[in-house]
Amino acid sequence: MNLILALAVAVIFGVGTFLMLKHDLIRVVAGVLMISNAATLFIMSVGLSRGRAPIYPFPEGATLSDPLVQSLTLTAIVISFGLTALLLTIIYRTYTHYGTLRGPDDATEDGHLDHDDDLATGLPRGIPEGRQG
Repeated sequence: MNLILALAVAVIFGVGTFLMLKHDLIRVVAGVLMISNAATLFIMSVGLSRGRAPIYPFPEGATLSDPLVQSLTLTAIVISFGLTALLLTIIYRTYTHYGTLRGPDDATEDGHLDHDDDLATGLPRGIPEGRQG
C-alpha cells in the first residue's frame, strides 16, 4: 500500500512539474496546485498513524493518531489556497494588460507585443500624453 501511495505522489508531482514548464499561465497555476496536492499527500503519508483521536483524557494503552500531521496538512491546504488565489489574480491582471494568457515574453513575428497599451507611456494608443484624464 505504501508503494502505491508513493507512486501516486510521484506521478502527481511529475504532472505538476510538467504543467509548470508550459508557457500558458493557467497551466502554470494548475501545476502549482498539483505540486501542492502532492506535498500534502506526502505529508499525510509519511506521518499518518491510525488510531483514536488525540482528545484528553487519553485512553490507557490505545494508539493515538498524531495531531501534528493533521495540523501541517491543514496548514498546507490553506497556504496552497492563498497562493492559488494570488496567482489567479496576477494572471487576470496580466490578461487585462497584455490581452493574452501566454505571458509578456511572447512577442509576435514583428517583435511587438499584441496589445493596446503603449509600453513607453503606459497610455492606450490614440490618447495624447497631455490628456491623461
